[in-house]
Amino acid sequence: MVSAFFYGTLMHPEILKRVIGNDGSQLQMCPALLLDYTRHQVKNEDYPGILPYSQSRAMFDHDLKSEENSVRGSLVTGLSDEDVRLLDVFEGNQYTRELVSVYPLGPLANIRDIPPIEMKSLVPTTPPQIPILSELGNPVEAATYVWCISSSELRAQLWTFEEFVKLNAWKWIGSGSTDNKDYDEVDRRRAMEGIIDARS
Repeated sequence: MVSAFFYGTLMHPEILKRVIGNDGSQLQMCPALLLDYTRHQVKNEDYPGILPYSQSRAMFDHDLKSEENSVRGSLVTGLSDEDVRLLDVFEGNQYTRELVSVYPLGPLANIRDIPPIEMKSLVPTTPPQIPILSELGNPVEAATYVWCISSSELRAQLWTFEEFVKLNAWKWIGSGSTDNKDYDEVDRRRAMEGIIDARS
C-alpha cells in the first residue's frame, strides 16, 4: 500500500473517491505538513501546484515566513497501486510524482468515519500555528505531485484550501461536477478498462 500527501483538490475526500473510483474504505487520512515548499494557484484553474521554496523564492519580493513556505495538506495511507495509477492519470503531465517527508499533525482516521459536515471545512479557518521543528515528531515518507512545467503558469499568490472549499468545490462534487472536464481523462481510462465507478 502507498501513502500520499495531497495539498489541493484531493484533500477533499469526495474528490479523492471520485478519482480512484471506489468508496475509499481502505484509506486513512490526517492533517500533515510539508516543509520548504510553496503552494500556488495555477493560472486560470481552481487547483494549485507546489514548488520547492528554493525554486519559488524568486517569485516573491520578500522572504516568506514559515507558515507561508510550508504546505498544509492531508496524509492519506492505504492507497493501492491501481489507485496511484488513476491518480497519475488525473494529475496529468503538469506534475511529477515524487517522494517527500511530511509531518503528521494529528491521528489517522478512516475516510468513511469523517462526518459529512466536516468535509466542508477540512482545514480549520484559523489553523493552529505550525510547531517548531523539534516539536513536529517523526516525518513520514509519502508520494506527492510536484509542479514540473514552467513556473510562469503559476501565480505568485498562495493557494488556500479554505478558499477552494468556499468558492470552487461545488464544481468538483455532486451534481456540480457533471461537466467538470478535469475528470474526463481518468473517467475515460476507467471506462476503457472496465473499472466500475463507485457512483454507479
